Amino acid sequence: MGTWRSLKSRHKEAQPAETSLHSWPVMWLCLALATLTIPSVATAKIVVIQKDANFDVSYNDSVTDELQNVYAFNHTVSRHKTEGVRVSVNVLSKAVENPVLFVVRQKQAVVSFQVPLILRGLYQRKYAYQDVARTLCQPPTHRDMEMQFFYVDVSTLSPLNISYQLRVSRVDSFVLLTDKLFNFIANPAQPQYFKYVFPEGVDSVIVKVDSESAFPCSVMSIQDILCPVYDLDNNVAFLGMYQTMTKKAAITVQRKDFPTNSFYVVVVVKTEDEACGGPLHFYPLQPDKLINPGNRSKVLDVIVTPAIKSEAYVMGMLFCLGIFLSFYLLTFLTACLQNKRMHKKREGLLNTPHASPAETGKGLTPGSPCEGYNYGSFENGSLSSEAITDSMASGDTSYGYLERSLDSMAGRLRQESLSSVEEDEYDTLADIESDKNVIRTKKFLYVSDLARKDKKILSKKYQIYFWNIATIAVFYALPVIQLVITYQTVVNVTGNQDICYYNFLCAHPLGALSAFNNILSNLGYVMLGLLFLLIVLQKDILHKRALERKELAALECGIPKHFGLFYAMGTALMMEGLLSACYHVCPNYTNFQFDTSFMYMIAGLCMLKLYEKRHPDINASAYSAYACLAMVIFFSVLGVVFGKGNSVFWIVFSVIHILATLLLSTQLYYMGRWKLDSGILRRILYVVYTDCIRQCSGPMYIDRMVLLVMGNIVNWSLAAFGLIVRPNDFASYLLAIGICNLLLYFAFYIIMKLRSGERIQLLPSFCILFTAVVWGFALFFFFQGLSTWQKTPAESREHNRECILLGFFDDHDIWHFLSSIAMFGSFLVLLTLDDDLDCVQRDKIYAF
Repeated sequence: MGTWRSLKSRHKEAQPAETSLHSWPVMWLCLALATLTIPSVATAKIVVIQKDANFDVSYNDSVTDELQNVYAFNHTVSRHKTEGVRVSVNVLSKAVENPVLFVVRQKQAVVSFQVPLILRGLYQRKYAYQDVARTLCQPPTHRDMEMQFFYVDVSTLSPLNISYQLRVSRVDSFVLLTDKLFNFIANPAQPQYFKYVFPEGVDSVIVKVDSESAFPCSVMSIQDILCPVYDLDNNVAFLGMYQTMTKKAAITVQRKDFPTNSFYVVVVVKTEDEACGGPLHFYPLQPDKLINPGNRSKVLDVIVTPAIKSEAYVMGMLFCLGIFLSFYLLTFLTACLQNKRMHKKREGLLNTPHASPAETGKGLTPGSPCEGYNYGSFENGSLSSEAITDSMASGDTSYGYLERSLDSMAGRLRQESLSSVEEDEYDTLADIESDKNVIRTKKFLYVSDLARKDKKILSKKYQIYFWNIATIAVFYALPVIQLVITYQTVVNVTGNQDICYYNFLCAHPLGALSAFNNILSNLGYVMLGLLFLLIVLQKDILHKRALERKELAALECGIPKHFGLFYAMGTALMMEGLLSACYHVCPNYTNFQFDTSFMYMIAGLCMLKLYEKRHPDINASAYSAYACLAMVIFFSVLGVVFGKGNSVFWIVFSVIHILATLLLSTQLYYMGRWKLDSGILRRILYVVYTDCIRQCSGPMYIDRMVLLVMGNIVNWSLAAFGLIVRPNDFASYLLAIGICNLLLYFAFYIIMKLRSGERIQLLPSFCILFTAVVWGFALFFFFQGLSTWQKTPAESREHNRECILLGFFDDHDIWHFLSSIAMFGSFLVLLTLDDDLDCVQRDKIYAF
């Protein structure tokens, strides 16, 4: 203080005396100007009237730019009891240009809003609401009982008198109780929110909101106990988890996500219905013109129920493992029984006296288990035996390949490296190209006609199927896993539950995953795919051992055994489980192809395996097969993205579908002995002229023609259906095409097998019956449709249903269980279907 005074005195001594004299006029001028401005400020008087107000009393007052009203309320706040306070306001004056501002001042929060309340929609549409109601956020208290005050300030800048009505009331049902239904009404200007406190022993609950009317569209949000509460259409997505709804909404809430062991359930009615798939209003001619919103009140019900406990997760996982491990046990027991039976059969053959070659049949070694030549002959079937005899005779006299010894056949093995075999580089047939044309165009073909290539070369060719699909699986799965992890992270961070199309009524979270049960149920594809690979590996090892022992049954009898396609099928089944699980991490229309890509591959591989059974020499290579499947997946993506309502896309796809069907039909009918070049039209016209105009002759290959005609009818019908109906789910439509063709070819194969006098053994017969029944039940659960990404997320939730198995699995999970079992059974059918031919020489097995 002394320092300040000394500095002040020094400053005064340093200044000349005349300087202070000259500053006086300036000071007087400033004082005069201030005096002139004081009256102008005093004339703009604002009268503030403060009133002590009570709850549940309506106050009808008015305000102007010179009159403000302040209402003082007091209420008792308890730490053990929560009471909601709701402020309702209605502006009675019409055609108000300047809005009325309401400010609610609380101990630790401020809520302000204007009336008319202007809410914006799409394209800057503006909707005005005269009647507004807001629930106040209760500030926390650390005392058992505390008296708190809050004030409602009412003001406006309008020079005209504006009348309004104010009412503050207590919300008796502000706290939701477990398993107790509560009914309420909400609209865009009168949102509602309630508080829920986790009871002791409950770590997870499901909040369900239902309504009988689909529209108006609304939003259900779960927010932490914080002030302010975001309860308007334009800010409800700022905090917590939220989802749009029409008739149903459900969110699973876990205690660990809320430190206060409580949360708010906020329900907001949107200003427009476009987000829920509803109609969109016309575009306003004047951008600033206010639109009458009409009646957008919605009656809703809310209920909070406890979610499943950790024991249910354990039971679900044990159930899942138990079902599929039982298949491992059953397979092990079956393998033991077959091994024991084969051991007894070998002992019986060893104890049997050696028979002469005349008794055992041509080319069979003594003691061979192979059957006689009469098995599978058309003499026991329904075809003419004379034509077959002629065909056999012509084939034997022309080539005599049936008379070749095993030593000469073994001498044809290639000495080159088999590491990379290209079918287009060279052909392993010993005959010239003309021999192929004669043999493959015979009226009746045998497996020996189409199994003349070197066995090791063919095995290497079909092994490429497995290595290619394994490579595809790695490169396909890694980005898929990364993408779905990103999807799940976005859902968890933003709280936007509309990104993923879950069955929210049966979506059980675990860790960062929102629907663990839908992921767990895909375990069957992986486990049964691995089991099928083990079964194929065992058969492959046994077959290689038989070849090393030079057993005649392995060298000359039965369908040629190439296991590469079976390995590819098992791998595809495992990848289907992995990618289906990835899809169900966050199911939506952008990643649905993850769930279907390997379904296309499975259908294609099964058809290729059926064809390869009796046509091993002319089956498609792995490169061309996977190239075709890649085109199918490419069209699947195009259909999902551009196919909805796009006429050009459907016309182009239908044309390509029909052309592909015709080309494949030609390839199958002529066994690959045709060329697609510039002379194709001339040759077609020549065939039509000679076979249809010059003389009417029937088809040479009647059985093949029947199959191809049926196939063309089915595929043309599917193409016409797609072009006319244009289904929204293009991926499923494309999968249906593949499945229909597979079923058609499988039925043809079974019919022709029985017509050829062959029989179906007990094991494949049981697998066929069992698989058909399981497929029937699986499709029933598949078509329940618990969600659909073809609609908006809110409309998809209308299809949500409760869990039906162990309180943990829903209908779609059961589809996963049953379809994995059915696919496994279908693979076993293909693996064991021709076991009855294992002891029949290939020149007696018909190719069809």
